[in-house]
Amino acid sequence: MNNYSVDFLEKNSKYLELLSKQYPSVAAACTEIINLEAICNLPKGTEHFLTDIHGEYEAFTHVLRNASGVIKRKISDIFGNSLMECEKKSLATLIYYPEQKIDIVKKTEPDMNDWYKITLYKLIEICRNVSSKYTRSKVRKALPNDFRYIIEELLHENENGLNKQEYYNQIIDSIINIDRAREFIIALCKLIQRLSVDNLHILGDIYDRGPGAHIIMDELIDYHSVDIQWGNHDIIWMGAAAGNKACMANAIRISARYANLDTIEEGYGINMLPLATFALEHYNDDPCSSFHPKIANESHYNEKDLKLLAKMHKAISIIQFKLEGQTIMNHPEFKMNDRLLLDKINFKDNTIVIEDKVYPLNDKDFPTIDPKSPYSLTSDESDLLDKLTFSFKNSEKLQKHIRFLYSNGSMYLKYNSNLLYHGCIPMNENGDFTEICYNDSHFNGEKLLNLFDRLAREAYFGKSENKEFSLDVLWYLWCGPNSPLFGKDKMTTFERYFIDDKASHIEKKNPYFTLRNNEDICKKVLSEFGLDPSISHIINGHVPVKTKKGESPIKANGKLLVIDGGFSKAYQPETGIAGYTLIYNSLGLMLASHAPFESIQKAISEEKDILSTTIVLEKNFKRIRILDTDKGKELHGQIDDLKMLLAAYRKGVIKEK
Repeated sequence: MNNYSVDFLEKNSKYLELLSKQYPSVAAACTEIINLEAICNLPKGTEHFLTDIHGEYEAFTHVLRNASGVIKRKISDIFGNSLMECEKKSLATLIYYPEQKIDIVKKTEPDMNDWYKITLYKLIEICRNVSSKYTRSKVRKALPNDFRYIIEELLHENENGLNKQEYYNQIIDSIINIDRAREFIIALCKLIQRLSVDNLHILGDIYDRGPGAHIIMDELIDYHSVDIQWGNHDIIWMGAAAGNKACMANAIRISARYANLDTIEEGYGINMLPLATFALEHYNDDPCSSFHPKIANESHYNEKDLKLLAKMHKAISIIQFKLEGQTIMNHPEFKMNDRLLLDKINFKDNTIVIEDKVYPLNDKDFPTIDPKSPYSLTSDESDLLDKLTFSFKNSEKLQKHIRFLYSNGSMYLKYNSNLLYHGCIPMNENGDFTEICYNDSHFNGEKLLNLFDRLAREAYFGKSENKEFSLDVLWYLWCGPNSPLFGKDKMTTFERYFIDDKASHIEKKNPYFTLRNNEDICKKVLSEFGLDPSISHIINGHVPVKTKKGESPIKANGKLLVIDGGFSKAYQPETGIAGYTLIYNSLGLMLASHAPFESIQKAISEEKDILSTTIVLEKNFKRIRILDTDKGKELHGQIDDLKMLLAAYRKGVIKEK
């Protein structure tokens, strides 16, 4: 124990008095020291990393429930050859979807009581295994209220003890006899899911493209431990909820582009009728050919719906280009004048000049653009935006989700010697961190991300004069040339809609995306963020890994891992897979690649789990303990404080209560 002097203890007496209220005696302090030091020697919990979910809630829900194959591996480890593969598959499906699976079993199983009994013993065995790395106290807190006492008794059964064997058997029999087996199995399955993963990390882009971002957000809010590193697709929804009209227009445009207005209308209760009415009034005779939505299954929509959606899509796109132009002109410091394109249109010959090159436009209908003042909104557009802004700012569910993104999210995270971020750390070609000037100060690297994090929070919560600027920074984070969340020189949205020449569609990636293949550059990034390059990793998302073309998610000799492999169905033809996820447990790092997920219905009825391939990236010969983690450092700080309190008690500086 540290030899604290009386003088030192007296200087810290105010803090020690406060601490003594929680630990009022030598015995209480000693008990807690013993408890914390024991916890430090438990294996570290399992961390689960996912990124770029893009509204694909069914695939996300399944990966969350199967913990990227962790549960399936547990079943194999525990039961080995004592169960057939089909039995293991059925048991795994039961753990993922207990309510639905039990209902299916009931239709074919002649003796449900026998099935319940066998299944309960198997689930208790799995539950005992997944809970073994936690303290009893932590497991107890995770237990469902209805069955807390019973599960705790069963989890701590001594397999070799005969004295209580009949006691435990009777518990199982009673559960079945009083018709509570179904509920008990459901509770056990959810507990196994809960204990299989200690921390969930989401590296951004929950929103856009897929149909259920709001469903994913509900799942995350209910999850026991989750953090989020914002992506650029999240940031526009954060901006929309905060009242930035350019962000809101982008969010609506992308939803229309992917035929995903259900998220806005049904998920968040935001009425799109004003936009539909506006579109029919101003674009009724326009076929809006370039704005036909991208959807995987058009049978869900009839021809009339698709035509209306295309008109709404074009209407909000034109409004977006106007709003973005206004933002760029209001902020010359953004250095985005090359994105001012509406004033470059020649409305007589239907061409546009971009970087001294003349391109023909594939669309000549611009009923709401005044050639003399192309960035000015019409009165109808202004009225429409006011209605939509009011709806976004007053959607209770959207605001709840965005507040969760702020409270559990950030631009980046340092966690257990890993650096997590969605996009990039802006860099110059020579490998130096790109510098940005703000309020006569210069920011780069970690300081730049801290600045953007602060401004993003000010945009939503702030009351100062700087709030309007901060709101526009949210839009800059979506598409600005030095945005860590975007990572390209420009976003060529206008060109992709209106110019057929694909040479105009090119978006040049930040040099970071080439430099990150260099181990020394990755070590430089880790050092910039105060992490030890010899043991730390960068976990990155944002740019899908084109596995189909032979690209590897493992960069810089394993220092950087890209885990965006294409959760979004829109990317899967290009990537060839349906996403990467990462598992970091006490034994090391494992990367899982996933085949496309068909549906939750097939996962239940046909027991079709996601076909996953696991690569062991790093295997530790010695298990990582909690004392080796960030939590361990925190606990050691608490232990030091308690030892100081103990010394104060024993030297009479503080009186026992």
